[in-house]
Amino acid sequence: MNLLSVLQGTEMPANGMAATIEESVSLFELIEKGGITMVILGVLFVIAMYILVNRVLTIRKAKKDPRALLDKVKAQVLKGDIDAAKKYCARDTTPMGKMLEAGLKHISSNLNTIEKSIENIAKVELYKLEKSVATVGMISGAAPMIGFFGTVIGMINAFIAISQEEGSVSPKLLSSGIYEAMITTAGGLAVGIFAYISYNFLVRQIEDVVHKMEVVTIEFIELLQSPN
Repeated sequence: MNLLSVLQGTEMPANGMAATIEESVSLFELIEKGGITMVILGVLFVIAMYILVNRVLTIRKAKKDPRALLDKVKAQVLKGDIDAAKKYCARDTTPMGKMLEAGLKHISSNLNTIEKSIENIAKVELYKLEKSVATVGMISGAAPMIGFFGTVIGMINAFIAISQEEGSVSPKLLSSGIYEAMITTAGGLAVGIFAYISYNFLVRQIEDVVHKMEVVTIEFIELLQSPN
């Protein structure tokens, strides 16, 4: 065996590998083969991503440490300068600032009225933080179900192709239905997992803000109850 024959013998695997690479399917083509179900899943993914980014930016502003504001308010209240304390709160855009401002507006009332006014503002601010978060939770449950629905549709299409074919059935004939079945399952699970993680992350971040709101409320009420 000479060198030429050896080189000629090694050409075939290389050509075969090149053919395999050429026949590989891109990610976009896989998604396209998933049919209308993948379009729906894509829309759900975009919605979940938008809500995640929007809520993260909003919660980040709300999570600002209220200690500096609370110290300023305490100092002004102890001095008896309620107007100055209100100005500090008005310049603060966090839920804690709005809650303190509401309490200061009713500072001449009894403690029950002050607590009620702070609680009402807290409810409004919490509603703003939780806006659309439930939608992400809904997507986390709906996306896998939609994916499985696409799987059923794909298998139905595959069996229809089998029933309409006379004689032997080629794998290529079944490929479109099987593609749709498998791709939609993977797509639904992927979107569902992303939405599930996003939902739980947002809930945890909101809980941190609620904890800070509770601390501010307790310290402000204790300030008003102080003998001094």
